[in-house]
Amino acid sequence: MKKITTLSLTALFAFTMMTTAANAGSINKGQKIYSKKIKGQCADKTGADFAAAFKQAEWEKAFKSGTFEAKIQEFCPTLETYKEKWTPHLFEFANEYASDTGNEPAC
Repeated sequence: MKKITTLSLTALFAFTMMTTAANAGSINKGQKIYSKKIKGQCADKTGADFAAAFKQAEWEKAFKSGTFEAKIQEFCPTLETYKEKWTPHLFEFANEYASDTGNEPAC
């Protein structure tokens, strides 16, 4: 019985870890999304300019409140195409390279 319980808990833990990682955003993917999908709609402003447009607290507040797309519209008023599935990745990218971090993305 102890073996079955241990195996069940291990399987539950592994499943939880896999689904959590799958839902998390990726900094590199966010940078690619910005470069390929958004940059052309924003007068070719760089990804570094995009991320540094706001501080980490501002990006995080917009992400948690569901107004992340509106924050992007502030930076890029001419943005026409945006997909909600980009949000976690763009957030991770913007948060990592926000103006108050001192980090700059590699081109």
